[in-house]
Order: sequence, then structure tokens, then C-alpha cells
Amino acid sequence: MATAPVAVNDQVDAAASTPPTPPAPAPAPAPASTKQTIAATLVVTVIAAAMGALFAIPPAPEASSQKNESSPGAGVPATAGLFEMPPIVTNLGAPRDTWIRLEASIVFDAKALPHPEVMVGEIAGDELAYLHTVTLAQIEGPIGLQNIRQDLNERAVIRSGGKVSELIIRTLVVQ
Repeated sequence: MATAPVAVNDQVDAAASTPPTPPAPAPAPAPASTKQTIAATLVVTVIAAAMGALFAIPPAPEASSQKNESSPGAGVPATAGLFEMPPIVTNLGAPRDTWIRLEASIVFDAKALPHPEVMVGEIAGDELAYLHTVTLAQIEGPIGLQNIRQDLNERAVIRSGGKVSELIIRTLVVQ
């Protein structure tokens, strides 16, 4: 009888001396197989190619008898003429030691303006006065060039009373 309690105490001592085992970690989700990855990549690639092809196809052209109003030169009359203006050289408004040279041409309606020489002189004088007030900061970069082009074009149209449809800048040099 004495041996039985010793055996129980040995089991209790053995259980107390061993550290408790941590709980088993949750099993990680199984990684996607290589075949599934290839299949998913293939599906995404096919969808991307189909969308690219869809946007690459140009729209069907409209009937050729209709004139597209947004085409370049839509505002140019059929009897348009082109006349070169004399070069305009002046200093800018700021800095005063910076010079600008403008060579331009006008597009005009030959029926409405049979002798453009007089009108070109008036437009050149107006453009000279305008360029004399412009600062270097106003004409820097592509937006500055676009702005000066629009301003010069508007001034030419207003000065001619609508007989000039466009002023084309051939050369613009700032020094």
C-alpha cells in the first residue's frame, strides 16, 4: 500500500517538472498553386488586351459629304489669302533690355480685303504696341507661347474688323 502513494507522487512530481506545452498554431492557409497563378495571370492579360484593342480601333468615319466643323482651318474662308507681315522688333515691357522679334503672316478673306497691305500696316503697329507691354514672365514656356499667340490673333481679328481670320506666328525670338 505504501508503494501506491509513491507512484502517484512520482507522477505528480513528473508533471510539475515538465514545462507546459504551448498550444499548437493554427494551420496556415494553403498557398495557391502555380497553375492557379498562371491561370489568373492569363485571364487578366486577355482582358487587358481586349480593352486595349477596343480603344485602339478608330471610330467609323462620318459621311464624306458632311464637313467636319472641328477640322483645322474650319474658320478659314474658301477664298483665303496669305500675306506676310514685316518683322516686328521691339523691347519687352520688363526687363527693358530684353528684345523680341516676331515674324508672322495673316490669313484673310480675299473678297473682303482685296488690298491687305494697308491692313497689315495697321495690324503690325497694333502688335508692336502690344509686344512693348509684354513681360518676359508672360511668354515663358508653352502656356506663355499659347497665350501670346491667342492675344496676337485676337488683336489682328479685332483690328481688321473680322476680315483677317488668323495670325500665324512663323518666328518668335526673345533675346
